[in-house]
Amino acid sequence: MTKLGLDFPVFEPGWVWLVGAGPGDPGLLTLHAVNAMQQADVVVYDALVDERILNLLRPDAQRVYAGKRGGRPSSKQTDISLQLVDYAKKDLRVLRLKGGDPFVFGRGGEEGMTLVDHNVPFRVVPGITAGIAGAAYAGIPTTHRDCNSSVTFVTGHGSSGDVPDNINWAALAHGSPVLVMYMAMKHLRRISAELMANGRSGDEPLAVINQATTPAQGILITTLAKAADDVERVGVEPPAVCILGKVVGLRDRLNWLSPQDDVKEVRTVPFEQILELISTPADPQKD
Repeated sequence: MTKLGLDFPVFEPGWVWLVGAGPGDPGLLTLHAVNAMQQADVVVYDALVDERILNLLRPDAQRVYAGKRGGRPSSKQTDISLQLVDYAKKDLRVLRLKGGDPFVFGRGGEEGMTLVDHNVPFRVVPGITAGIAGAAYAGIPTTHRDCNSSVTFVTGHGSSGDVPDNINWAALAHGSPVLVMYMAMKHLRRISAELMANGRSGDEPLAVINQATTPAQGILITTLAKAADDVERVGVEPPAVCILGKVVGLRDRLNWLSPQDDVKEVRTVPFEQILELISTPADPQKD
């Protein structure tokens, strides 16, 4: 298929494409994603896929909801994966549309392995992940050479719904100046306690960004020690991504969203306190 003077791959019948829909803003879709959406016969989509994105699908495409939300009735991952196989075996063009990036805490790898096991050909279309885009839309760079030279992505809960038991909290607390935490809201109190118990400062700034890149985006600026209480007090709800580190303090200068974007912000830590943390030299052992 040729559009915009570019050659795009043809979505063949019997194939499954694992496509990242990005964090919410339709403008952050890739051209490959839009190309897939215009060709797909059946679309199996997640709860976090924005309605405006679904409106870009081929009008006659069959839509199949396969939302997975923590604490709510959800489709089982095994069933979703096998559903993709069943549709592909019917010689349909199967689009698995996932929020963010399929291979970043999106379980796209599990679905891909199932397709391999059943000899179903597939293609992966990466998407912009919420941990990067949400931070950027909040005016927070995930890396800045005056603050950090590394960043770590971590999930707040595993397949069981609990905090993963294989996290090395000491290494996480000391080894990465900036932590981007996905799906951490439910266990934010425990996560904060574990990080502080292993040497992370409770005064370190933390941003909670919910509904990232959408018109409903909200931003809570707090600290590691106060985060859980502030989230409960303000009533922040998932989906949300949490950013921990000095880079959070750069928001005051890099907040590029205009007033008409109507972003809700709650600040529970004085900017002067964050500024002081930013100006503190980085610990070489943490960078």
